[in-house]
Formats: sequence, structure tokens, C-alpha cells
Amino acid sequence: MDNKDKEILKILKDDGRAGYIDIGKKIGLSEGAVRKRIKTLTDMEVIRKFTVKIGVAEGAEAIVLLSTNPALPTLEVSKRIQQISNVETIYEVTGEYDIVAVIGGMNVVEVNECIEKIRRVEGIQKTNTMIVLRSW
Repeated sequence: MDNKDKEILKILKDDGRAGYIDIGKKIGLSEGAVRKRIKTLTDMEVIRKFTVKIGVAEGAEAIVLLSTNPALPTLEVSKRIQQISNVETIYEVTGEYDIVAVIGGMNVVEVNECIEKIRRVEGIQKTNTMIVLRSW
């Protein structure tokens, strides 16, 4: 991955709807070159998915800290959680908690339903949930 790829990623992170032509104009590449680079980044799983993120004012978002049972591999538990709808991102982390899940939904009820599903995943021992009030 070179500097042009990094520039493409930054543009897409800021505006996931940016078109190939617009990206190309900003970084000095042709539409075809941008298209090829994005395909390569996707094939390499540098870009794993394109998604819509609902703002907190229009929906609800939570961050859930999860402790797991040491008898089960954390990766296995993470994969189970990732399959639950409304789970946007999973991080495996160090410290008191093993996994951080970012959840988004149309409202707090939808987010709460997702949290309840996560709590029932085999291997989850403890949760600590924070509802996001504001994001930038």
C-alpha cells in the first residue's frame, strides 16, 4: 500500500460516497486507476466493507466492553458477535476487557435488543455498556 492508496482510504473514510472521478481529481489519478486501486484494496481486505453509518441524532449507538471466558478462544467469541445484526465493529483489546463491540441502530430499543443478544453469546462473562451521546 503506497501513499496514493492511503489518500484514497482517507477520502473514503471521510465520504464513503465519493466517486472514482472525484477521488482521482483530488489525488491526481485517472478514474480507472482509482477503480483498480479500490478493487485491489477490497480484494486484500484492507477495505472490508462499505456501509452507512447513521448519526447519533438520527439513531442510537453504543460501545460494549466484553469480558470472555478464558476457556474459549477470543477470536471464536468475536466471530459469533460479528454475526449479530447491528454490530458494526469488533475490536479485540488488552486490559480488563477482551472485546469492544460498537453497535448502531435506529433507536435505543434496537440497540438494547442487540446488547441482549450479545450477552447470550457463549463465552461472554461480563459486559459494560455505554450509550454514545455525541460523536464527531
